[in-house]
Amino acid sequence: MTPEPIVSELHSNVLTALGEGIVSGRYQSGQVLTLDGVSAEHSVSRSVAREAIRVLESMRMVAPRRRVGITIQPSVKWNVFDPRVIRWRLDAGDRTVQLASLSELRRGFEPAAAALAARRADPHQCRIMAAAVSDMVVHGRSGDLDSYLLADKFFHRTLLEASGNEMFRALNDVVAEVLAGRTHHGMMPARPNPTAIELHDEVARAIRLRDEAAAECAMRAIIDESAAALAEALPPRPT
Repeated sequence: MTPEPIVSELHSNVLTALGEGIVSGRYQSGQVLTLDGVSAEHSVSRSVAREAIRVLESMRMVAPRRRVGITIQPSVKWNVFDPRVIRWRLDAGDRTVQLASLSELRRGFEPAAAALAARRADPHQCRIMAAAVSDMVVHGRSGDLDSYLLADKFFHRTLLEASGNEMFRALNDVVAEVLAGRTHHGMMPARPNPTAIELHDEVARAIRLRDEAAAECAMRAIIDESAAALAEALPPRPT
């Protein structure tokens, strides 16, 4: 019997290969796959292939049909909020379009979440955000981007939780994938922008002082700064 960790790794590898193949266009919308074909292409058992297809079906990226096969679905049907879909689109899809879309989404909800956090955050959450900013300062100066990313993600997760809105809190994984994607794809400077760190400090301070307008304004400035930095880091799109 195959050890479970190996089965899990095989499943993950096949799922990622199929997901990236779909978002990159290697598997075209309307194309029909079969379990036997997936098994052969990726050298895995039918059971591993079936589990990967089930996950893709839950994301609405494929639609299995009896006597037809596994049909690749158009992007308009995908669950674009699924963190794995976001990751695949950043890794293998049109990164420019995905990042622009995500920046627009963040602009639509994170400033509102910051304003709510200024109304609802408890002292413990305020301390966590302040500590995260302090960590960002330290790791930004040293150029430890992985540790900086961890602190940045912790800051935004706590802010969304502090909003007290379960819908905003559920978008934490979306924000985390944006932050991670920027770091993992080399779109962060060797030393993070001190202005961005200062803006995080402004948000944390405004929340602690219960200043909803200032928290909302500073959060919007964070997203605008990030969007501008991404626009500079990405290659121009062909016309």
